[in-house]
Amino acid sequence: MQKAVPVAPRATHPPDPDGTPAGGAARLYTAIARGAFRRFSTYRAATLAGAFTNTVFGFILAYTFLALWQARPGLGGYDQSAAVTYIWVSQALLVTVAVWGGGFQDDVQERFRSGDIAVDLYRPVDFQGWWLATDLGRAAFHLLARGVPPLLAGALVFHTRMPEAPLTWVFFLISVLLAVVVSFGLRFLVSLTGFWLHDSEGVRAVMLVVAMFFSGMLLPIGLFPGVLGEVAPVLPWAALVQVPTDVFLERSTGTGLLGAFGFQLAWALVLLAAGRLFQLLATRKVVVQGG
Repeated sequence: MQKAVPVAPRATHPPDPDGTPAGGAARLYTAIARGAFRRFSTYRAATLAGAFTNTVFGFILAYTFLALWQARPGLGGYDQSAAVTYIWVSQALLVTVAVWGGGFQDDVQERFRSGDIAVDLYRPVDFQGWWLATDLGRAAFHLLARGVPPLLAGALVFHTRMPEAPLTWVFFLISVLLAVVVSFGLRFLVSLTGFWLHDSEGVRAVMLVVAMFFSGMLLPIGLFPGVLGEVAPVLPWAALVQVPTDVFLERSTGTGLLGAFGFQLAWALVLLAAGRLFQLLATRKVVVQGG
């Protein structure tokens, strides 16, 4: 007896660029992001340990900054309150924007080792879009679970500066979203080097050091001297921590706020386009190698 083969319903709308019916791609990637959020929420012990670690390092850095700003008041245009707040916001963003790397990179690297990466490239879902949606779900969870607790702890113990205008919170979240996309763009490019190097761990290690320094995680970029201080603010890593933190501290307002968003958006588009190009080259490489 033959089995009835289900026939897919006919699309009633023009397809999206990835071949799914209009609106279908948005629902698909939203579902992927939700799945990633739920997946990371299952690691409760690791999340609690990570939030505790972020808080401890926040206290160490906050007291270090207090000592520095007592010796040099107004350093970099920040007063003591703003400097301490900078530390706690940067700790909240550390894992959210994956300054140290990780996230989808660990999954992709494992798929390189297993050879499953070749299968991923030929699935009906866009490779870059899949991992971007996954990373957005991861970031949303970490912002809540590992970002909020350190920020609250800092606000309870230190004299921090919270946004005065309610809309600043909205602007901050927009900036964080753009920061995550920029971070994804950088990490996606690093991951794709595995097609040529077969292991991207070395490149990841170098990028970790670069990201820690140029993102403003350890020290506000405005304190960098000379040429370094002129170059660092225009590099993509500045979009990860420095820009969102300045938005939170309301140092970027009016046209400055639009400039901050434009800076992040420009780098996000450039990096996503570069990732798309590298993905195309990687796909061709897989075809040439025969699988």
